[in-house]
Amino acid sequence: MVNERGELKGELKPGEHKSLQTDRVILMPGPEEEIAWVNRMFRWLIDEDMSFREIADRLNEHGIATDLERPWTTTSVRTVLTNEKYIGNNVFNRRSFKLKRHHVDNPPEMWIRKEGAFEAIVPIEIFMTAQEIITARSAKISDEELLEHLKRLYAEHGQISGVLIDQSDALPSANMYRTRFGSLRRAYALIGYQTNFDHERAEINARLRAMYPEIVHDTLTQIDAIGGAVTQAPDTGLLNINNELAVSLVLSRCQTSGDGKFRWRVRFDPERFNADLSLVVRLNHYNAAALDYYLLPWLDLPRNHLAINARSATQFEAFRFDDLQFFYRMACRVSIWRQTS
Repeated sequence: MVNERGELKGELKPGEHKSLQTDRVILMPGPEEEIAWVNRMFRWLIDEDMSFREIADRLNEHGIATDLERPWTTTSVRTVLTNEKYIGNNVFNRRSFKLKRHHVDNPPEMWIRKEGAFEAIVPIEIFMTAQEIITARSAKISDEELLEHLKRLYAEHGQISGVLIDQSDALPSANMYRTRFGSLRRAYALIGYQTNFDHERAEINARLRAMYPEIVHDTLTQIDAIGGAVTQAPDTGLLNINNELAVSLVLSRCQTSGDGKFRWRVRFDPERFNADLSLVVRLNHYNAAALDYYLLPWLDLPRNHLAINARSATQFEAFRFDDLQFFYRMACRVSIWRQTS
C-alpha cells in the first residue's frame, strides 16, 4: 500500500484493505527467489516444452508451494503462465466467470487493462512466447480428440465432472469443452453419458462459491484503483462504498425450463441485508461466466425476489449493464475546487 505520493506504507495481508481514500494498493515484486521460480516456469514451458502437469510435478518435487501454501496443480500452473500481472499489467473484467480455468474467460475485447501498472518480473517477450505456445496447444486438439479423451476419463472413473476434467493430466480444461460444445452436458451427451442432476447442481454450487470471493476481490480492487474507499462487512458481506452506499452482491444462476427457455431468479434477504443497492451478476447459460449486470435500488424492488426471463427482461432493462463501468463511476470520488478571485 502506498500513499498519495507513491511512498510505501506497508504490506497488506490477505483480507486487509486500505483505510484512507488517498492510499493506493499496488502489486510489488516478491522475494528474488520467488521471482526466479516464476521465471523458471516460463522457461520450462518454452525451452523444455513441458506440460502444465510436468511443471507442477517439478515444483512439488522441489518443495515449492503456491502463494496459498498448497501443492501445485495443472490449474495453478496455467493461472501463473497466463496472468498478465507478471509483465506489469493490471487487468479487470477478465473473468466474470469468466473467472479462472473452471470458468469461462471473457473475450479480450471485454477486458479492462492498464499496462505498466506494476513492476514487471517476467520479460514481455518471454510471456508472449508462452501465450503463443499455450494457444497453439489448445488449437491442435480436434473435437473428436476431445470426445475421445472424455470417453477414456469416463472409463477410468465411471463418472465425469468439470472437476475431474480439470484434474486430469491428459485432458484440457473444462472451459475448452464448454467453449467447443456449448456446455459440459452437451459434450457428455455426445459420448452417451447421462449426467446426475444432483451431482451437476453440487458442482455448480461449488463453482459459485469459488466465484463469489473473486468477484468481490476484483470489485474492491477496481474501486480502490479509481480512488474510492470500500470495505466489506465480515458478517453480511455488504460492500460499504465511501461510507455512503451499502451494496449487496448477488449471483443469479441460469435455470432451464422444460421447454428449453432460460430464466434467472434473484433472491433478496431484507431482514439480514440492509442494502441501498443490489448488484446482481446474472450468469450465462453455463453458469460459468457473467452474462450481464443489474444495479437494483432497494426502493425499486417489487418483492423479496424477482424472476428475469424473456418476458420480464424488458421491465428491468433500465437497470441492466453489459459491464461494471457505470457502477465503478458511481464509486469514484471527484474533488471540487472553489475558485476565488
